[in-house]
Amino acid sequence: MAGNTFGNLFKVTTFGESHGVAIGGVLDGCPAGISLDIEAIQNDLDRRKPGQSAIVTQRKEPDTVEFYSGIFEGKTTGTPIGFAIHNTNQKSHDYSHIKDSYRPSHADYVYDQKYGFRDYRGGGRSSARETASRVVAGAIAKQFLGDMKINAFVSQVGELQLNKNYTELDFSLIESNPVRCPDQETAAKMEEYIKKIKKEGDTIGGVITCVIQNVPIGLGEPVFDKLHAELGKAMLSINAVKGFEYGSGFEGVKMKGSAHNDQFNTDGTTKTNYSGGIQGGISNGMDIYFKVAFKPVATVIQAYDTIDKEGNKVATQGKGRHDPCVVPRAVPIVEAMAALVMADYTLLNRTIKL
Repeated sequence: MAGNTFGNLFKVTTFGESHGVAIGGVLDGCPAGISLDIEAIQNDLDRRKPGQSAIVTQRKEPDTVEFYSGIFEGKTTGTPIGFAIHNTNQKSHDYSHIKDSYRPSHADYVYDQKYGFRDYRGGGRSSARETASRVVAGAIAKQFLGDMKINAFVSQVGELQLNKNYTELDFSLIESNPVRCPDQETAAKMEEYIKKIKKEGDTIGGVITCVIQNVPIGLGEPVFDKLHAELGKAMLSINAVKGFEYGSGFEGVKMKGSAHNDQFNTDGTTKTNYSGGIQGGISNGMDIYFKVAFKPVATVIQAYDTIDKEGNKVATQGKGRHDPCVVPRAVPIVEAMAALVMADYTLLNRTIKL
């Protein structure tokens, strides 16, 4: 299986399956001498881990990261950083009913067709549990980036939308509620709605907004390696993501060019930021902001029809522990992937200047 590595210079390779002994990764290319706050890395993992509230999957995993290389006396050594997160609460029998059949809108069918063999326990390698490894690598990338700040938050659940510009929000409130929406009134409505969906045995999708601040001018290349293209690739590599837009996004098509153009201030900043901090594929120093759309989780705790390996129609029912809405736990994953991209492009920019 190819495609387990992300990045060019600052790159991570992940390994492991949902119900295997452990998941983990190797982060290569991180410069030496970066002081690491291990507690901050674990905090990001805790934000992603299952069982953290009543509106997420109740699988109980401590998700404690163990580092095996690349760190000495609290600093990176410049060598590969190896780490692992041990699985402790697998309930593989919850998936025995799909051993010979395929769940709709999951990777089960295409995985089996491509490889001729699959680990049906929790989706195996295609499980979103793999993203915990990305969060570890992304948390290290955040510390390498220094003053560059990355904040993601839930801005929509189903039809419930946070109708405020990110500049009006207090990012310190993101962690004040289980939905991770920095508006308490909207967050309360979202939480109740997710609980209602969960009680019905169903799921719902949502949107995460991410803001990157204190970005230097010059990250990204103007042709195939555009910064926003790499951010899009990073976000679309996350399980359940169905859409990505940055800056004015799809709403921009409603505007005339005279209104959409970001007029310059004398210091090179712009009066508006419809470009989303990126022009011609290169960062312009303004805030980068984008949205990531997540579909409803494919596993619903209801009866449904599907097919088995022989192509026969069969009836089954969703079982196990699953998120009724994935976006609250996906917030740190979006931040991690954004951090990996920004770290990679920071190193690429240094190489080009040399």
